[in-house]
Amino acid sequence: MEESIKIFKIGGRVIEQPELLRSFLKDFASLPQPKILVHGGGRSATTLADKMGVETKMVEGRRVTDEAMLEIVLMVYGGLNKKITALLQSVGSNAIGLTGADMNVMKAHKRAPEPVDYGFVGDIDEVNAEGLIKLLEDGVVPVMAPLTHDGNGQMLNTNADNIAGSVARGLAKHKKVELYYCFEKKGVMVDPDDDSSLIEKITPDEFVQYKAEGIVVEGMIPKLENAFKTINAGVEKVCIMHYSGIQQVGGDMFEGTTLCLK
Repeated sequence: MEESIKIFKIGGRVIEQPELLRSFLKDFASLPQPKILVHGGGRSATTLADKMGVETKMVEGRRVTDEAMLEIVLMVYGGLNKKITALLQSVGSNAIGLTGADMNVMKAHKRAPEPVDYGFVGDIDEVNAEGLIKLLEDGVVPVMAPLTHDGNGQMLNTNADNIAGSVARGLAKHKKVELYYCFEKKGVMVDPDDDSSLIEKITPDEFVQYKAEGIVVEGMIPKLENAFKTINAGVEKVCIMHYSGIQQVGGDMFEGTTLCLK
């Protein structure tokens, strides 16, 4: 039976704390292949921007990327990508760091300036699924940064959740695919401060209900919207989970929120 390609997306606290990152990458490296890692940037770009006197502008939780901020995210996210790749190599995982420009793996267009001008932010148009599959077949682990390009020499800042979803949808046209969003909580919670309030399964109708009740709010809304879009495109499984639980993926002890169509 064909083995599913497993895509893991990490960000936030895992990226920001070196010991957490090392622990996660060690667990990730121990998983059987084929697998892909997509990473965000945490607050590292904001930290460097502050040091360099570049103002950080956010709209609805999303970074406005003007020319000065684009230079910073290219430095920070590109450097972080190579750091993660080196750490994976140190624990025996033959990883390759990729932006969207490498191997033309992801092309995007600059987002339209209406209703909000986000600057050099990219919305993904194409994923080079065949190129990624070839790497996987050769035993290589792609590590994907939150950066794309437009095909005309312009790099673009691109949300890591969107990259993970787009890669999953692109690969699902050719292979079985599972997608796991890993962050600081066990999954989607009724009460973020109560670890016993995990919602183990969410359907589209339940998602609408949770939004109306104020259970699903802020950044979790676009994450779940992207997740349901991914399931509708043929990805076999999409889960939101705690970053420490990746060794339980596929097992009876798995804990997290699974997105279901019904």
